[in-house]
Amino acid sequence: MSVVRSNVGRSIAAHAVLIAYTLIALFPVFVIVVNSFKSRRAIFADPLALPWPEHFDLIGYTTVLKQGDFFQYFLNSMTVTVFSLFFVLLFGAMAAFALSEYRFKGNTLMGLYLALGIMIPIRLGTVAILQIMVAGGLVNTLTALVLVYTAQGLPLAVFILSEFMKGVSDDLKNAGRIDGLSEYRIFFRLVLPLVRPAMATVAVFTMIPIWNDLWFPLILAPAEEVKTITLGSQVFIGQFVTNWNAVLAALSLAIVPVLVLYLVFSRQLIRGITAGAVK
Repeated sequence: MSVVRSNVGRSIAAHAVLIAYTLIALFPVFVIVVNSFKSRRAIFADPLALPWPEHFDLIGYTTVLKQGDFFQYFLNSMTVTVFSLFFVLLFGAMAAFALSEYRFKGNTLMGLYLALGIMIPIRLGTVAILQIMVAGGLVNTLTALVLVYTAQGLPLAVFILSEFMKGVSDDLKNAGRIDGLSEYRIFFRLVLPLVRPAMATVAVFTMIPIWNDLWFPLILAPAEEVKTITLGSQVFIGQFVTNWNAVLAALSLAIVPVLVLYLVFSRQLIRGITAGAVK
């Protein structure tokens, strides 16, 4: 009986901690979304109050949607994020397959080298990256951002996917080879479908830093025609007067793609995380 009570107590404590962490994590999002539907005066009067009818105001969204460049900012962010995710998942999965499947000289060393990318922030190389982009004529292009974000996301992708690919049955792959499948077909038709939870996990963990990043768009692509939504939101922030209605409305709209991605891949994401925990 005491063991059962102990397990119940631990379960309650763990759920209490998780609920508290969830509330803390969602609190900034709650404040942003709630205040985006209120007037400027109501925001400063009571920022935590719900947008009741007497305070409800869509002036922020109206201002954002009237801003002709906002849709361009949104499209730029979507373009950069989609292409970066595609290259991260493609090249990360291919590198992970090679490291997990083939044994060659320097295999372990290469894996450790890629793992260093997780521990060393890419922002430390901002000056060198900017010099490379200037030399290549890629400043103020979306290509520069895609290249940087691909390099940023590859270490984590390789690290996660290689562990999952090691768990794929060797008998299945050898059976494919006996049937005459090439290594590319084994990779795309046999291995990738089995690591979809891991791919979803990598996609979510990679998309959020890319979508929310302000550092590299500000340095590599500050031109008006290539601004991302995060950088474009700065247009509503002035030196003396800040249009907080528009800023909060823009940030609320920017949350939507991340939320949609999570809802679409939530089941795969949970499966990937729990499978990794079991491993």
